Amino acid sequence: MAHDHMPAGRMNPPEAAEITKQTVLISVTVASILIGLKLWAWFVSGSVSVLASLADSGLDMAASLVTLGAVIYAAVPPDADHRYGHGKAEGFAALMQAGLVGASSALIAREAFDRFFDPRPMEEGVIPIVVMLISIGLTLGLIYFQTRALKKTGSIATAGDRAHYMADLGANVAVIIGVAGASFLKIPLIDPIIGLGVAIWLAFGALDVAKEAFNQLMDRELSDEARARIIELAQGDSKEWFVHDLRTRSAGPIIHIQFHLDLPNTSSLAEAHDIMVECEKRILSEFPGADILIHPDPKDAVPHGTDFFKSMRQEIAPDT
Repeated sequence: MAHDHMPAGRMNPPEAAEITKQTVLISVTVASILIGLKLWAWFVSGSVSVLASLADSGLDMAASLVTLGAVIYAAVPPDADHRYGHGKAEGFAALMQAGLVGASSALIAREAFDRFFDPRPMEEGVIPIVVMLISIGLTLGLIYFQTRALKKTGSIATAGDRAHYMADLGANVAVIIGVAGASFLKIPLIDPIIGLGVAIWLAFGALDVAKEAFNQLMDRELSDEARARIIELAQGDSKEWFVHDLRTRSAGPIIHIQFHLDLPNTSSLAEAHDIMVECEKRILSEFPGADILIHPDPKDAVPHGTDFFKSMRQEIAPDT
């Protein structure tokens, strides 16, 4: 499941945290309603596919509660012990979400396999189907709010929650098929087959969320598009300076940007400072949640820095 959201840092961290917090609260509310409805549907039907959906909603709620705490903590300003901020708390929360969903998929798969060897007829099919239809409506509404929040904040925590509920949409449709097949067509094996399909779907969703979280915790670079835009903003319209050794990483609502800026050899310290301030302003106009560090270099300066990072330096040559 690809997450087509904007990079982190496109919004001030407190504003991003507030939007993400409101979205998570909506998620918790929806999950609470769904848990109650699905618990009732499972009690009257005994459907393993309904049980799969119930377990998923329960884990969604647990993950959302942990995410809420992580989002609030991630927005705490830097302090003496965490000078880069606390944004990686979102990555840890997303990793936990992936673990919970992965465990859920394994348990559901086990229950589905048990039903393959011990199929049970389902007498009540109307109530589970009605509950699943209600679930689809509520989930669509939640995904709408999550998508809006994701476009504004780029929060990996919101991306994790949204991935869960996107999977839920398909899972709910699958459950309806399973329940209808077992109840009305009298084919009990359809129910565990659908339950197993839901488990596999959840497993792939967990892997995708884990990958996103792992990339952030391992300081993966921003996308090529975001990096190119940062370079474009930093260099502006001038042909007198250019960017090299650009490094970027994201941590929750914050992105960290650092690069070297080659300046004319004749630039004074005051002139270099003014140029860097203008570079920062241009970058912050599109990435207001960025922490920016610029190192000025005379254009003809001898390359410097440790050998360990030399192989990864990316030179951006000036236009000629």
